[in-house]
Amino acid sequence: MVAARITVNGKTAPISPAAPHTTVLDFLRERGLTGTKEGCAEGECGACSVLVARPGVDKPTDWVAVNACLVPVAALDGQEVVTSEGLATPGAPGTAPTLHPVQEEMAVRGGSQCGYCTPGFVCSMAAEYYRPDRCAHAAREAGPDVDPAAAPAGRPDAEHGPNGFDLHALSGNLCRCTGYRPIRDAAFAVGAPTEDDPLARRREQAPPAPAATAYTQDGSTFLRPGTLAEALRLLRERPDAVVVAGSTDWGVDVNIRSRRAECVLALDRLPELRELNVGSDRIEIGAALTLTEIERRLDGRIPLLAELFPQFASRLIRNSATLGGNLGTGSPIGDSPPALLALEAAVVLAGADGEREVPLADYFTGYRQSVRRPGELIRAVRIPLPLAPTAAFHKIAKRRFDDISSVAVGYALDIEDGIVRRARIGLGGVAATPIRALATEAALEGRPWSAETVEAAARVLRGEGTPMNDHRASADYRSAMLGQSLHKLYAQTTEAVPS
Repeated sequence: MVAARITVNGKTAPISPAAPHTTVLDFLRERGLTGTKEGCAEGECGACSVLVARPGVDKPTDWVAVNACLVPVAALDGQEVVTSEGLATPGAPGTAPTLHPVQEEMAVRGGSQCGYCTPGFVCSMAAEYYRPDRCAHAAREAGPDVDPAAAPAGRPDAEHGPNGFDLHALSGNLCRCTGYRPIRDAAFAVGAPTEDDPLARRREQAPPAPAATAYTQDGSTFLRPGTLAEALRLLRERPDAVVVAGSTDWGVDVNIRSRRAECVLALDRLPELRELNVGSDRIEIGAALTLTEIERRLDGRIPLLAELFPQFASRLIRNSATLGGNLGTGSPIGDSPPALLALEAAVVLAGADGEREVPLADYFTGYRQSVRRPGELIRAVRIPLPLAPTAAFHKIAKRRFDDISSVAVGYALDIEDGIVRRARIGLGGVAATPIRALATEAALEGRPWSAETVEAAARVLRGEGTPMNDHRASADYRSAMLGQSLHKLYAQTTEAVPS
């Protein structure tokens, strides 16, 4: 097997002698690329953001921003990385490099003060700069006569610039001294990549194929199999292996809790876990697709998930996190289970004896426990069709975005002729596992969708689960928010439509 290597800013280097748990952040800094910073070591500040070449949605390659503090460098074996230093164009000997357009706008608009967070902002901003449909979308908003190659004048709002820049691309980046207005101004001022931009041209070629990796150093091993069958075989041989995809959970354990594993098994690039298929009776989503990939490939086809995605952590996290990982951890405050429970989703578990389908409502058995047997992996999530016409995802947290839920509620209701024919409600944060609000569903079904019905059902919903007191919220607050959530849904569905 070829020695593990990584390409950084166009230059290929061996990963050895880095330990398998070494993060991309530490690997880069040890090689003098100190623009990449560590702020939180949890993927919450974005100071460590770098660009990675990944399979694209609209072009062969997308430049995707990820948290270098969470990703093991061995996970990028054979891959391409660009840091903030690699964005600028080197000058002739003795001359300064030419700044990248994103760097130039940050400089002239005062987007950097102490500079600690700036390289991370620049990388996240560059990922959005190179998003293939950014300028085309702004041009469509502006009208058919606008040239997408120019900096188009679309219809901006507080979160989208006239150039099509989506500020949510920076939602995982924090700045404590400059202030966000000049950073926003820089983001809204960048134009379109020029034809001779090397990173723009790079999008037209496929990204490096995932390398089958078996990297051992200092008694620890990082394994990336080439097929699902190989992954299952390795898991039988190494039942102690820590299974990872985006490493957004395991990376925190490594950094903050100093956890180490003798063997890490990576599933993030397995082709069998990266399919998204839409059939006549169901949609199947591969467990190793990132949330960003799912969001862009579904393109609003499942409205409940379309509401969920912007509230799930930050864009930086969604660029790595997967549905399989979110379900595999079994956390009672994971954001995807309430929505998937409302959608009556099922998980497909693959093992040595074949596959089995388990309704998500039967999947969780206790705190961070499930019916998944030793040697089994989550291959996909299946969502039955047709979808309920009325759907919503409500997340109660201390911040609007990029925060952990105190309570999360997913709704999927069939309301016909003013009667609730069918109700499915998923809850997170109110029990040891994500749960269905079965009593509330029964209180709604067969009754008019009216203020009286909702008031009665809200009283039932307040009693669902066994909410606890912790530093995020009290049990009473969580119960109250459940009831308020149903009232909010009723208000949302009965608002007068402007004529």
